[in-house]
Amino acid sequence: MKIAFIGAGSVGFTRKLAADILTVPELRDTEICLQDISAANLEMIYHVLDRDIKANKLGKVKLTKTTEQKKAIEGAKYVVSVARVGGLDAFALDVEIPLKYGVNQCVGDTICAGGIMYGQRTIPVIMGICKDMKALAEPGAVFLNYSNPNAMNTWAANTYGGIQTLGLCHGVQHGHEQIAEVLGLPMNEVDIICAGINHQTWYIQIKHKGVDMRDKLLAGFKKHPRFKKEEKIRIDILERFGYYSTESNGHLSEYLPWYRKRPQEIDQWIDYSSWINGEPGGYLRVCREGRAKFEKEAKEYQTMKPLKYTPRNRSSEHGSHIIEGLETGRIYRGHFNVINKGSITNLPADCVVEVPGYADGNGISIPIVGDLPAPLAAICNASIAVQRLSVEAALEGDPGKLKQAMLLDPLTGAVCNPPEVWKLADDMLKAESKWLPQYQKYIKGLK
Repeated sequence: MKIAFIGAGSVGFTRKLAADILTVPELRDTEICLQDISAANLEMIYHVLDRDIKANKLGKVKLTKTTEQKKAIEGAKYVVSVARVGGLDAFALDVEIPLKYGVNQCVGDTICAGGIMYGQRTIPVIMGICKDMKALAEPGAVFLNYSNPNAMNTWAANTYGGIQTLGLCHGVQHGHEQIAEVLGLPMNEVDIICAGINHQTWYIQIKHKGVDMRDKLLAGFKKHPRFKKEEKIRIDILERFGYYSTESNGHLSEYLPWYRKRPQEIDQWIDYSSWINGEPGGYLRVCREGRAKFEKEAKEYQTMKPLKYTPRNRSSEHGSHIIEGLETGRIYRGHFNVINKGSITNLPADCVVEVPGYADGNGISIPIVGDLPAPLAAICNASIAVQRLSVEAALEGDPGKLKQAMLLDPLTGAVCNPPEVWKLADDMLKAESKWLPQYQKYIKGLK
């Protein structure tokens, strides 16, 4: 069996996910093919993984590398995307140009002006992966997408790329840990159901031994010494709407129109102890620091201690567990991003939702969740409208739909008037032109 990693030069994540996969005894004769457009990064991750595999004495594992996407995908049963189109250079534009217009983002990778442009760069690449999978991968190959904006990419791959695609994220697990801590319970004793859309998913059911625990959350978070400082927006939403969100304070703040629109008020909602709590441009700063550290300490990766492939060291990332379930028949329950098809009955059937799912020998099974509480559905539907227009704009190279998506975006539309949104979009298109082949004709016509 062959698993292809597209954009594998993200050393830390690729290394972790490969280790998770190779922890499963039945998967220890797998071919792992690493692909990245950066030959230097590719060589680095290849060397690190090769050393890890040899240290764990997995002689049946075949490790290969290539800069060619088609070669990586050829014969693959699973394709994993961790690609970041445009890298940090494009990401900086996603954050810094909107800030000139007053659109203050913490992350900028999901919706808002930055996330919308990220989708314009990434969706054409996702479609290329789907095209290569249709032509070269095993029949019925599964696409595991970790690349953001996750919902947009997963929507495009399933609906327009014609490939079974699961969008994977770890937000549900992290919030689950917080809830267990607030309740003073072991995480494995707290049963949850989450439903919504990626980065805007809600813990709609929380039980301990069959007893509903949702009514204990607000008081628990308000008195928690750390969370009451770090998660002010999540707690405010919990108090006003009755449900806790999966996403960090910083993430959640930029998907809503209420918390980052007035510069003088932002500091009262965020915490600077960590970027993820809402620091303006925080994720960009951390990524830049991480890249500088990687470049400075690159040689250390070649001598660092190999990972031990043991169940205890396996992460909670969904990818390896899904592959294990599909290949061995062992049942895995997680939360996946999939085309809705009626799972959440008051969200559009064709959008991408994040809901409970099962992976086993029968494939991927998605249960019916039913209606989200009306206010939560309203919040999600606002984002879905942005995602829909963004996907269509990226596929069609349509600047009109791109601008409409930005105008309808909750935060961008709260900060900017329509003429400002139109100018913001044009500025971003011009600045990011080299990653936007579908917009070249329009960009050339801009002054």
